[in-house]
Amino acid sequence: MEVMQGDLITGETLLSDLTQLGVRPGMTLLVHSSMKSLGGWVAGGPAAVILALEAALGPSGTLIMPTHTGELTDPAGWRCPPVQEAWWEPIRRTMPAYDPDLSPTYKMGIIPECFRKQKGVLRSSHPHVSFAAWGRHAAEVTGSHSLDYGLGEGSPLSRIYDLHGHVLLLGVGHYNNTSLHLAEARSRYKAGAQMTASAPVTLDGVRQWITFRDIEGDSSDFETLGNDYERAGGPVIRGRIAQAPAMLLPQRPLVDYAVEWMNHNRTNPAD
Repeated sequence: MEVMQGDLITGETLLSDLTQLGVRPGMTLLVHSSMKSLGGWVAGGPAAVILALEAALGPSGTLIMPTHTGELTDPAGWRCPPVQEAWWEPIRRTMPAYDPDLSPTYKMGIIPECFRKQKGVLRSSHPHVSFAAWGRHAAEVTGSHSLDYGLGEGSPLSRIYDLHGHVLLLGVGHYNNTSLHLAEARSRYKAGAQMTASAPVTLDGVRQWITFRDIEGDSSDFETLGNDYERAGGPVIRGRIAQAPAMLLPQRPLVDYAVEWMNHNRTNPAD
């Protein structure tokens, strides 16, 4: 019989690592994660990670994860891979409407996909950039998610900002930090990056294909931005969760820094 190799990772060891990193009871915590980065063998898989996070935050804390559904978009804009034009109309006509209970995440990883199904977890209503949340402020974070500018002022990201929340990058880098899109929405970059997005939703019990306003987000410089933030002395705690590199950051100072960074380092698309 083949014996499992590598380190054994349990909910207990994950909880210890999270606590050592600085995750505390009562925090509002947005988590971006990579399961495979943990290494070893995780007893219980993604469920063990979720339960360890919830244990670290306690009943007064709030756990949030992105549960985006980027495939619920107009097929005319698909590039990876593209589909033939003859398919566009039937795809638009038959694609199931976004459903917070049913629609799977898209390229978010197994941890948020597992998390969104947990009893007691709430999920916001945006058909492209929803977030799921558990705990004290779950309803506040996920409620009234604006259709226009889904990562801007009417988004869960803005609620996290108001709650003085934190971001945990678990096995991923600054490139994956969705909170930097909130900075885009607050920077001068927004004025020239306007676009129209569309998705299938259910309104008054009827499936409809709707359009809404958004900005053309650009994460290509997020890694540079994050590194500059750290060099400038922005608060961040680096450590490890199991074998995964991890960063714990307060969201508000990061977003404030990123707004000014973008104002100085980005060229407005309208210029």
